[in-house]
Amino acid sequence: MPKLPNIIGNTEVTKKALPWPAELITLPSYMDCHDHAYTQVVIGLKGKAEFEVNGQGSLIGPGQGCVVSAETGHAFGSVIEQADILVLNMPEPGLNNPLMLQKMNELRGREVYFQLNGQIQSLIQLLVMEMRASPDDLLLSRACNDTLVALLQRHMLASNVHRKDSRFDLETVDRYIEQHLGQRISVAQLAGSVFLGESQFHLLFKEQMGITPHQYVLGKRIDLAKQLIEKGQLTLGQVAELTGFSGQSAFTHTFSRLQGISPSQYKKQIS
Repeated sequence: MPKLPNIIGNTEVTKKALPWPAELITLPSYMDCHDHAYTQVVIGLKGKAEFEVNGQGSLIGPGQGCVVSAETGHAFGSVIEQADILVLNMPEPGLNNPLMLQKMNELRGREVYFQLNGQIQSLIQLLVMEMRASPDDLLLSRACNDTLVALLQRHMLASNVHRKDSRFDLETVDRYIEQHLGQRISVAQLAGSVFLGESQFHLLFKEQMGITPHQYVLGKRIDLAKQLIEKGQLTLGQVAELTGFSGQSAFTHTFSRLQGISPSQYKKQIS
């Protein structure tokens, strides 16, 4: 496994080294990949990280995370700016391990990506401050792991209960989209915002809204683009960037397909 810079104790994590229960890691600016014999829970702290776990890709920011099951290949790297993450390393299931750790190991990537609520995010911030203040405290690392694993287990149980509901909170989804409209938004991230699995969220969304989540997000991007064009203060390239398109060409193609005219034609029309 390639070496990763580890903030704790100014050491490096290698395949031969025994990982600490909880670690603070700064991801490289390039996409790296590896696998390991133990399950990891990754939680975003700062910046944006791109992860691909078992073929499922998503962006991870503060308060978002993923479960990387043992022996599962995964790729990762910082996006745009440096990304810091908190990693919880799960011991292999055994007779001496607490039941909650065994349950975390049994996840096996069924729900790869998740979104944490504000209460858990606040606690994580406090724990991270303590870890940075005492980077060589192994007992603190273990305590952080135990505390967060217990909370995550409860969080996931609550998510399972919530999944039994046949509806979801569209206001929460809209709020998440508005906050991240200038970035790439995956269905997994939208599902996590309302504590649903990706496949169930996709089915419920289409049933309730009549369109797919992807189509809905595109509509939101175009609505915002029209508002920005109408204000007349930005170039079309700037509008494309602010509304989360990969470039002006992609923006023009999508806008024209959905609106029947190009952005430049729309700009002339309103002026």
